[in-house]
Amino acid sequence: MSQLIIRGGRPLHGEITAQGAKNAALPILAATLLTGEEVRLGQIPHLEDVHTMKLLLEYLGAKVTENEDEVVVIAGENLIHEASYDLVSQMRASFLVAGPLLARFGKAIVPLPGGCAIGSRPVDLHLKGFQALGAKVEMSHGAVAVQADKLRGADIYLDTPSVTATENIMMAACLAEGTTVIENAAEEPEIVDLANFLNTMGARISGAGTHVIRIDGVRELHGGQYEVIPDRIEVGTYMVAAAITGGDVRINNIVVEHVKPVIAKLREAGVMVEPDVDSVTVWTNRRPKAITVKTLPHPGFPTDMQAPIMALLTIARGTSTVVETVFDNRFKHVRELNRMGANIVIDDRRALVYGVKSLVGTRVEATDLRAGAALVVAGLKAEGETIIDEVHHIDRGYVDIEKKLLSLGADIERKGNDPLYVKTQHKVN
Repeated sequence: MSQLIIRGGRPLHGEITAQGAKNAALPILAATLLTGEEVRLGQIPHLEDVHTMKLLLEYLGAKVTENEDEVVVIAGENLIHEASYDLVSQMRASFLVAGPLLARFGKAIVPLPGGCAIGSRPVDLHLKGFQALGAKVEMSHGAVAVQADKLRGADIYLDTPSVTATENIMMAACLAEGTTVIENAAEEPEIVDLANFLNTMGARISGAGTHVIRIDGVRELHGGQYEVIPDRIEVGTYMVAAAITGGDVRINNIVVEHVKPVIAKLREAGVMVEPDVDSVTVWTNRRPKAITVKTLPHPGFPTDMQAPIMALLTIARGTSTVVETVFDNRFKHVRELNRMGANIVIDDRRALVYGVKSLVGTRVEATDLRAGAALVVAGLKAEGETIIDEVHHIDRGYVDIEKKLLSLGADIERKGNDPLYVKTQHKVN
């Protein structure tokens, strides 16, 4: 298994280019199952989760080819409708194949998904949506079976604005007869990207990015070509890394609107942030100020940035408050940050971060994807050597993170290689 070894204390300087968004690429890859024609996708990141989704598409019978610049998918007529337990158990987003399979073939059997252990994330909302469209749902032996002779449009209200439920229902509704309206829909940029992709294939979706999405069903979708949006969470993570090290970093290939919540909080903490048309520059030469952060569904502060910005706040002047409202078990990084000299106290879904002057390197463990990113951020600042175990979690969301940080002047190396890391790594832009 891999380790990242970081010798901290070096300000980051230079510029890097952000990857395509993992959380946009995964549903878009699943959506290729909605057509039997060729789909060409650009800016698909070379990540473990994306690799798992491509394997799942192949398992179902799709032909998947790729090169440095694009992924090509042809999901012909002879697909199977039962997903692999081994693949779905690795990643929650695998459940996104249920909607496309149900819409196109009238049936799907998908095991209950796995992924990061960051709290309760049931698929109930997905299933209620499928049922509203006319599908029968059965659960047995850890798998969900959905079936419908014909899907029909419906008015669907989501109890919570779940991103994956919005995506799954939206994909299923594309081929339903009549009109579907999803109320209290998730508003994340990745929802908009999926809708834009589906519309290029002939779908008729409006309202994506608002709390009400309208889908007018069509008979079939065709192939096409599309490029996914940049990864706002990767961008935010490197913005925080620049801030904690007292560096000066320019990040290219961004959508400024997507990172406005992070920009706002960094500025509130006293960090200089200068956005441009498709880039952002972050610099500072002083400790950040204590702030309050509360995670919320988009357009609020993203839950995926909670752990990285907490790492920054460990060295802030004063006491910061971080409130997690999206997931109920997303403070696992706190124990590891405290082992590095941070002073964080958890009270239910609130963390009080008492700023310290410095962190100290030690051996820590990445318990999930964003917790791992927080440890990298902290390690870049810590005195001495930080050794991060379970790096495979980090590889699920960041392409060649050590190579990008090396290019910015960090003292970081990887020891050992996980098989999937070797398969997915590629040259850094």
